[in-house]
Amino acid sequence: MQYSAVPELAHTHTRPIHWVATATAVAGVVALSSVLQPASATAAQPSGTRAEPAPAAAAAPATTGVTFPVRCGPVRAVVVKKASGDLDGDGRPETVAVVHCDAPMGTPPDGVYVLTQAADAKKPRVVATLVDPKDRLTVTDFTVRAGTVTATLLGYSSPDVPSCCPDLKNGAKWQWRNGAFIRSTPSQALGV
Repeated sequence: MQYSAVPELAHTHTRPIHWVATATAVAGVVALSSVLQPASATAAQPSGTRAEPAPAAAAAPATTGVTFPVRCGPVRAVVVKKASGDLDGDGRPETVAVVHCDAPMGTPPDGVYVLTQAADAKKPRVVATLVDPKDRLTVTDFTVRAGTVTATLLGYSSPDVPSCCPDLKNGAKWQWRNGAFIRSTPSQALGV
């Protein structure tokens, strides 16, 4: 057995008095911090001016009650995804909706529609079609961010490809420019 060169120190063992001293110190710090508070801030309005309330943020158009330009026959059209954002920079948000027919079987093609609602209008209206259901595309990875709509589109190389199994995958991006939505392909990240 090897002995320490330094004699055993009495303060290395905790005793009840140590716990009492620690508790007293913590209580003192808490009490002192409640007494030493910064002065409360006061904001005085200059005389003659009145603060105007901030304008309420405009609500994004709802998709309920909207008639989408998609033909579904005996089944109804359903909104499967939606996102909102100010796409045209006018300060009012638009809603982008991904819609398809509520088919009992298969993979119905999607349509992507932009909705807007004027401040005095009773209900929203469709102002643009970004993806037409006639193109037989399925929309995945759908987002609206910073005035841009992005999506991954799954499609078919020929009419002979079964609708269950799309064999094409493309990225798409839409931005409002010069009074219209312009479609482009988003840049792809390169793997290292």
